[in-house]
Amino acid sequence: MSDPYKTGMFKGLNPYVKKKPLKGKIIVVLDGKYEQRGLKLIVQPSRGIRVGEVHELIITDEQRGPGDVVNRIAYVGFFEVKESAVIVVGDEVKINGKVIGKIAGYDETHMPNHYNIVVNAPGLVTGNEMGIELDSEIVIG
Repeated sequence: MSDPYKTGMFKGLNPYVKKKPLKGKIIVVLDGKYEQRGLKLIVQPSRGIRVGEVHELIITDEQRGPGDVVNRIAYVGFFEVKESAVIVVGDEVKINGKVIGKIAGYDETHMPNHYNIVVNAPGLVTGNEMGIELDSEIVIG
């Protein structure tokens, strides 16, 4: 059986009619930027994320999406999932109620340890530069 996203079955169609937001807490704040990171976003626009998992949040100011390569990045931090959910490209990402951007896609470099969740934002700002603190609330979707 083939992957419906790789075959273009859902092209132009958003099957996610209703979904709950992912909720979590920041457990590591990061401070670093790279011009040539080379993150390869997978073609799938969604990921099921479970309670207790830890994932990394990365910002890019490049307008990229599933299947693209992202080079310009700023590290935000790692978060622990408190409520499971399905997250989808285009979902808003909020930290302490402030929108920092929208999901661009997912890089699997470090799987099965964690996803790099890449967020489109207007500028490259690290978690430290944003003033994010440990235990800050993150909501996606």
